[in-house]
Amino acid sequence: MKLLKSLEEQLKKISNYISENGELKKWVIINKAQNFDEELIGLLLGNKELKSKFFIKVKDALVFNQSLFIQFLEQKNYLNDSYTSYKKKIGLNIDGKYLNQRNEVSLVWPYKDCVLEGGQSREEDKREEIFFNETLAQDEITQLFEPKVLTNAKRYTAKGEKPLDKFTRDAELNRKRGLPEDTITDNLIIKGNNLLALHSLKEEFAGKVKLIYIDPPYNTGKDGFNYNDNFNHSSWLTFMKNRLEVSRELLMKEGSIWINIDDREAHYLKVLGDDIFGRDNFIINVVWQKKYAPQNDAKFFTDNHDHILVIAKSKTYWKLNPLKRTEENNKQYINDDNDGKGIWRTDNILVKSFTKDRVFPIVNPNTKKEYFPPKGRCWRYAQNTLEKMITENRIYFGKNGKGAPQVKRYLNEVKEGITPLSIWLRTDVGDNQQAKNEIYDFENVITFSTPKPERLIQRIINIGSSENDIILDFFAGSGTSAAVAHKMNRQYIGIEQMDYIEDVTIERMKKVIKGEQGGISESVNWRGGGEFVYFELQKFNEAFIEKIETAKDTKSLLKIWEEMKQRSFLNYNVDIKKQEESIEEFKKLSLKQQKKLLAELLDKNQLYVNLSSMDDKDFKVTEEEKKVTRDFYKIRK
Repeated sequence: MKLLKSLEEQLKKISNYISENGELKKWVIINKAQNFDEELIGLLLGNKELKSKFFIKVKDALVFNQSLFIQFLEQKNYLNDSYTSYKKKIGLNIDGKYLNQRNEVSLVWPYKDCVLEGGQSREEDKREEIFFNETLAQDEITQLFEPKVLTNAKRYTAKGEKPLDKFTRDAELNRKRGLPEDTITDNLIIKGNNLLALHSLKEEFAGKVKLIYIDPPYNTGKDGFNYNDNFNHSSWLTFMKNRLEVSRELLMKEGSIWINIDDREAHYLKVLGDDIFGRDNFIINVVWQKKYAPQNDAKFFTDNHDHILVIAKSKTYWKLNPLKRTEENNKQYINDDNDGKGIWRTDNILVKSFTKDRVFPIVNPNTKKEYFPPKGRCWRYAQNTLEKMITENRIYFGKNGKGAPQVKRYLNEVKEGITPLSIWLRTDVGDNQQAKNEIYDFENVITFSTPKPERLIQRIINIGSSENDIILDFFAGSGTSAAVAHKMNRQYIGIEQMDYIEDVTIERMKKVIKGEQGGISESVNWRGGGEFVYFELQKFNEAFIEKIETAKDTKSLLKIWEEMKQRSFLNYNVDIKKQEESIEEFKKLSLKQQKKLLAELLDKNQLYVNLSSMDDKDFKVTEEEKKVTRDFYKIRK
C-alpha cells in the first residue's frame, strides 16, 4: 500500500487529475498514460519508488512500462472510489473497461468530426462535456441534429403576451428583400441548446440571414465555460467549430458573421474561421476599447480591448454600409473665403510618388510666387487640370492669399458616408461599464461581467445590414443584440439556453416594446412598438437532468429514477437490472455522486424531442405544440 500512497500523493500535485470532491480522475490519468503524456511521465520519474516500479532500463534509457501502470490503476483495489466502483456494477463499461479506455471504440465509427453539445442551464454549472463521435455512430449524430419540437410558444406585444396561434409570413416584405414569400417575418427569441436550435432553424432560415453577431464564452475559466479540464482548449474550439459550421449555412451569400472575443482565443478562432469560411473571406479584425481605466492589480498588462472578427460568407457579394457622417466628422469643413460653393476643407496637393510630367511651377495669382514640389515628389494633378482649378477657385493659397497651394475638398462633393476604421474607441461605441448601466436591475438574476453596449451593436448592424434584414445572435445573453435590432427595424433571432432568458432577456424586450429610453433609443428616436415570438425547444432527457440537479435528497432521486426507467432514454450500455440489484450501494454514495451517476445514465442524444418523434405517444406532445411545430416547419397535416 506504500506504493499506492506514493502514487496518490504524486498524482495529486496536478490539479487537472483531481475532481471537485478531491478524488483522482482515474480515467483522465489512464488517458494520459495511453498517450504517453510528458507531464504524467515526468511526474512519475520525479518519485524514486514510482520510477523503479513503472520504468524499465534499456541500455542507457528508461522506458515507461505503460501496460503495467494502466493495469495497476485498473485493479479493483487501487484508486477505486465508491462512485467508480458503483459505475462498474451497473454496466457503464464493456468487458470491465470504460469506453474512453477502449481505444478501438473511437476507430470503428464512420463519423470522424467531433460534436460538442455544450449544455448548461445556469451560468455556474460545471458540466463535463463529451465528444459525441466517441460514443455515437453517424446515424445517431444525424438524429442529434434533427429539427426539434417547439413548446411554450407565446407572442409578446405592447398589450402583453398571448399564446401563439401561428407565425407571421409577410409576403410583400419578403418580396422586397428577395426572400421566399412564405419566410417567417416574426422576431424570434428561442430557449434551448444553441447548437440544436441552429440546426432546427436551418429548415426555415438557411441562406436567409444577413448578419450574425455572437459574443461567445471567452474560455477564461471564469465565464461559465467550465468544461472537462483535460480538453479545455480543444473542447472550446470544437464547441465553436460545430456552431460556426451551421452558421455558415444560415448566412445568405451577402452575409457576414461578427465574433466578439478576447486575446485568449482570438487568434485560434481566426484560424478556425479561415478553415470554415475560407481564408479569402476574412474581412478585418476590429479592435474595440472595452474599458478605459488602468487595472492596477493586473499581473502584466491592463486588458482594455476586445477583438471583433469580421468574416464574410463570400467577399465577392459582401458590401459594407459606410458610417453616417456626424457633426464631429464635419467640423473640419469651413468657409474661409466665402466663395459661394459651400463649406470645404484643405487637402494635400502633393503625392509621394514621382511622375516627371507633374513637376512644374504653380504660380500664386496674388503674389506671382512660384511653387515647386519637393525633390522626389510631384503634384497630384496634371498642369492643365491645375490651371483650370486655379481659375475655378478650387486651389487655396491661405487666408491672406499669400500662402502655398492646397486643394479645396467641398463637403457636398464627398461621399455620403465614412469608411469605418479598424479601431473603435469607447467614446464612439461605448464600453463595458456603459453596457452594465443599460442592463436593468432584475431581482435574483446573475450579473453579466462583460455586457456589450448598445452603441457597439448599433455600429455593427449599421455596417453589416439594412432595414428588415435578418439578424441572428445565438449567444443572446441579456438581449442587447435583440434590443438594438428591434429599435433599428431589423428582424432578429436570439437563442439562449440559460435559465435567465425569462427573467432578463424577455423582460428587457418587453420594456423595449413599451418604449424604454436607454441605450440608442434617443439617437434612433425610439418610441416603442413592434412584437416578438418566444418559444422553447421541447425537452426530454434534458428535463430529467434538470430534475436531478434540483433534487434535495436521495429519496427524490430514487423517485426520478423510477420515472427514468419508464419514460427516459437511457444509454445503451446501462444494465437496469444491475442498477436495481445495487440500489443499497447507490444510497451510500454522496448526494453529488448520486446526481452525477443518474445524469450519466441518460442518453444525451435524446435531450430534446425530435420532430420525427412528435407523434410518438411516449413523448406526450400536446396538440397545441404539434400545431405550432407544424406551422414553423411548414408541415401540412
